[in-house]
Amino acid sequence: MSDKDLAFLAEKMRDIDIAMLMTHAEDGTIAGRPMSNNRDVEYDGDSYYFTTEDARMVKDIERDAKVALTFQGDRMFSISLEGDAELIRDRSELAAHWTPDLDEWFKDTDGVVMIKVRATRAHYWNGEEEGGVRL
Repeated sequence: MSDKDLAFLAEKMRDIDIAMLMTHAEDGTIAGRPMSNNRDVEYDGDSYYFTTEDARMVKDIERDAKVALTFQGDRMFSISLEGDAELIRDRSELAAHWTPDLDEWFKDTDGVVMIKVRATRAHYWNGEEEGGVRL
């Protein structure tokens, strides 16, 4: 993916707060849930999401780190990402991606886990235009 493609995706993703994060459940089915990107989109192929240690998606990722993300924007713009998830519990790394909006969801960082998704492939649709890239 060229820097131009990354800049294009980052610009589009910045305006889309909610992504659907899909993981592989214990029984092999696909489990999806909405996650906020907290406008943390200086996109270089990595996305960051916060959850709690006891969330099902944490167990799913521990078992199988392959995940997918989908974003639906305005005017027929969509992005589908495939990637590898990493669970981060280090407070300094959490702090680097923490935004004030997260204070409404989490009272403190005890038991909070950051999910870092490193995209390996992106596919986007912009009206009738579409493109696919490997990162």
